Amino acid sequence: MRAAVWGSPISHSLSPALHRAAYAALGLDWHYDLAEVDVAGLPAAVARLDEHWAGASLTMPLKAAVLDLVAEASPLALAVGAVNTLVPVPGRPGAWRGENTDVHGVVAALADAGTTTARTAAVLGGGATAASALAALAQLGAAEPVVHVRSPERAAGLVEVGERLGVRVRLQRWGRPEELAGELAEVDVVVSTAPPGAADEAAAALGRAGAAPAGALLDVVYAPWPTDLATAWTAAGGRASGGLDMLVHQAAAQVELMTGCPAPLEVMQAAGGAAMAERLLLR
Repeated sequence: MRAAVWGSPISHSLSPALHRAAYAALGLDWHYDLAEVDVAGLPAAVARLDEHWAGASLTMPLKAAVLDLVAEASPLALAVGAVNTLVPVPGRPGAWRGENTDVHGVVAALADAGTTTARTAAVLGGGATAASALAALAQLGAAEPVVHVRSPERAAGLVEVGERLGVRVRLQRWGRPEELAGELAEVDVVVSTAPPGAADEAAAALGRAGAAPAGALLDVVYAPWPTDLATAWTAAGGRASGGLDMLVHQAAAQVELMTGCPAPLEVMQAAGGAAMAERLLLR
């Protein structure tokens, strides 16, 4: 059987290391590859899937676009408006179902860091991962998460995501570093979905302020790690976890969907850590 991860760019993906380690541990002679696929090429890529495919993992910029190409999608994927996993629809050859395991990845990564509930929460960034973060925070109990974005107008769709999830999303323009750092330090959970470097000024302001963060941080960036934000957060006494934790948990859920077997989580965690260490040596 075959599976793969698609996206553009995709060469940096750790998914092959995680899935291949899982297959080896499960005794499966399966193949997991990566392929450069953009939105324009996505319909052809989906059309090429046949009975030899167990599924596909999707990353940016495909998570929303693929919704128009699947035969069905899970309620969670529809609510979030993002699919990161394709699996066959049982009994319907050639039909594919869209799933979202990113939400599970956020919830599980925060649980690993000791956070299982949240009354107040903030999200940095307004893309597809931010939508999954909102779903995860809703599961933790955050009824009115604040999303800090550069352009509230462009992120207006997140308000609709919140409505589908039953939470009230408040969009807030990304403020001055000191203001942003102060607001983040006061909430129960912060999920940063911003690209590498985007929150560096807020991190520096957090360090200058000397205030102890009240809650936990999940920064979805996994390379380079630790980010400036995670470093400043932990230095100030807060708890922080990174994108590798989220990536491993969402990949484990994908393995279970594709294989029908319990994922060997510890094996996948070790494989992810080894892959990151190898990249650091090659830099």
